[in-house]
Amino acid sequence: MNINIICIGKIKDKYILDGIQEFTKRLQAFGKLKVFELKEDGNDSNRNISIEKESKAILETLEKNKGFKILLDISGKNFSSEEMATHIEKICVNGDSTINFIIGGSYGVSDEIRRISDLRLSFSKMTFPHQLMRLILIEQIYRWFSIIKNTKYHK
Repeated sequence: MNINIICIGKIKDKYILDGIQEFTKRLQAFGKLKVFELKEDGNDSNRNISIEKESKAILETLEKNKGFKILLDISGKNFSSEEMATHIEKICVNGDSTINFIIGGSYGVSDEIRRISDLRLSFSKMTFPHQLMRLILIEQIYRWFSIIKNTKYHK
């Protein structure tokens, strides 16, 4: 299984990087993880310009990395860890060898990104910093595969 995380911006905090590194190492047992850190536009004077530029970069990356597209979206569908593991397993059984997780920029993503996504996934109604969300996502991916493979990590 190929797992791609397509995200806007770079992570600067060491404690987040350390957590990501740990779960990336653990994920090697289940598949190949690749992170695409795309440039943050940072145009605070015009949110729409930032959304369009960042979304264009996401679309270009998705074009090169075909697969099932899961957008992290506060208005998306909520799953328990067990339900999401079942969903991931179905994606694999249906023949998709790549799953692309998309984390937009601080202003969100374009309507086109929402439209082309195969699943819009919400972790919570709360807002999380994008850097921390990447760590949470990687931990959950590891948890989902641990559930699928029936390892002791998930209790």
